[in-house]
Amino acid sequence: MAKKHLTLNIGAANVELAEYETSAKGALTLLNYGTARLAASLDGGDVETILSSALQEIMQASGIRPGPVAVSISGQLAFPRLAAIPAAGGDEKFEQMVRYEVEQNIPFPIDEMVCDRQVLGDTENGDKSVLIVAAKIDQVEAITSAVASVGFTPELVDIAPLAIVNALYHARPDEGCIVVLDIGAKTTSLAIAEGDRIYTRSIPVAGNAINKEIVSSLGCTPDEAEQVKLEKGYVSTGGVTEDEDEVADRVSKVCRAVLTRLNAELTRSINFYRSQQGGGTPVKLYLTGGTALLPQIDQFFSASLGIPTEFFNPFETIAIGSKVNAEALESDGALVSSTAGLALHLAGLSRFAINLLPPSLVEARAEKAKIPFVVVGGVALVAALALTAVSVNRQAAMVEEKRDAVQNDLNRLRGEDKRITAAQKALTVQEQKAAALGSLFEKRTAALRRLGAVCKALEGRPGAWIDRWDASGVTVRQWKDKAREQGGKTTAESIAGAIGSNDTNVIDRASVKITSMSELGKGAQVKQFTVEFKCK
Repeated sequence: MAKKHLTLNIGAANVELAEYETSAKGALTLLNYGTARLAASLDGGDVETILSSALQEIMQASGIRPGPVAVSISGQLAFPRLAAIPAAGGDEKFEQMVRYEVEQNIPFPIDEMVCDRQVLGDTENGDKSVLIVAAKIDQVEAITSAVASVGFTPELVDIAPLAIVNALYHARPDEGCIVVLDIGAKTTSLAIAEGDRIYTRSIPVAGNAINKEIVSSLGCTPDEAEQVKLEKGYVSTGGVTEDEDEVADRVSKVCRAVLTRLNAELTRSINFYRSQQGGGTPVKLYLTGGTALLPQIDQFFSASLGIPTEFFNPFETIAIGSKVNAEALESDGALVSSTAGLALHLAGLSRFAINLLPPSLVEARAEKAKIPFVVVGGVALVAALALTAVSVNRQAAMVEEKRDAVQNDLNRLRGEDKRITAAQKALTVQEQKAAALGSLFEKRTAALRRLGAVCKALEGRPGAWIDRWDASGVTVRQWKDKAREQGGKTTAESIAGAIGSNDTNVIDRASVKITSMSELGKGAQVKQFTVEFKCK
């Protein structure tokens, strides 16, 4: 029996709504579709107003009616990760390891995220290869609430890169390592797929970056830049070739400059995939997305990467219904490719099956599923009440007995709590006494430590003596001739240095100074010097 599916892709600048049908044999047919441009960015704006307006525009133009719908969101909003998790330990241990991977690799608290995972197979080491995808609950709920506000019922939330890869695998199975580049307005979603292995990344270089450079080059408004890009934009082949149309020539070189930056990020990602994730060498690049419609863009990437490059059109292998304008679909195919992947997901024909439906909607679906059983449940409830009445007294007695046991345990624990509190107070008193005793011992030994430090500084100098020692400081005297000691210092300087460099916890280094000199003898051959300092 044929079954219909509604699918919705929400990008940064455009929204695509499509209706598919799956035959009893699994063949997919596109029945109807529509696209609309968002009036403003969903980032920081009124998501419900912006998105609901675009959906109403599509429904009015296409005639598609609301119903259960699968939604794909931008890869920029998601955090995908391919992890190898040991299979040993059972299901509970496995889920703990998945949670650990999420906590370690996603820069937000896990309770703020909606997560899903899919076991893809076994690695060479015998571990489980697991695809984990997470997104912020508030962002996903804002989108699903806006979709629901116009009558749709979100039943699946996927991410656009996975949806596109699913559509590509359906159309071109077993091609080896392939690269998919979905070039949108705000970001470019990159996916490298190789069998059950997949690597995705969002790159902030896309159509808006080209528009921004056109504004700078031509001095026009952003809306005019978009119009010029659509009418005259193409990717320059490089070199000194110039277009006779000056505006077209400048725009083509702007396009090439921006795409060169994108190509550098693409090359970096391919190298990371090969070196860090053990992936193979890509054999083909597929282009999709609104900005991928730029003329000569396929030639640019083919020459830059050295691999065949072509535009991806999922409708080469998906039938088209009579209501679909086949000519318009040739250009729109790049926009609605992710909706084909969503339809395959709903039909159970996709390789990657991730669902980021928010917990609130999951609970609502579960409650709705219970509704057909309400009547049967009511009958069962009456019967249960009759049986319950018989055992109420017995259960009440058991509850009373358990309550008494709990009360006894509570009284015992309160007594233990009082004893612990008394012991803690006694410990605090002993700690205070120990601190006071330590302070007293410190004071009793302070004089000895000071004397020891001074004596150590005068060690090897028998002619020096302590002349004064009181609360104001210490005075050291010595007789010595003018001869310089080894190192070029006088005796006074040497002693002052020895005192100052001694135990700095006892002697105040800054207070050490030579305070007086007196000369004796003929020709003043003998000096008496005084060194003063203070103890701490």
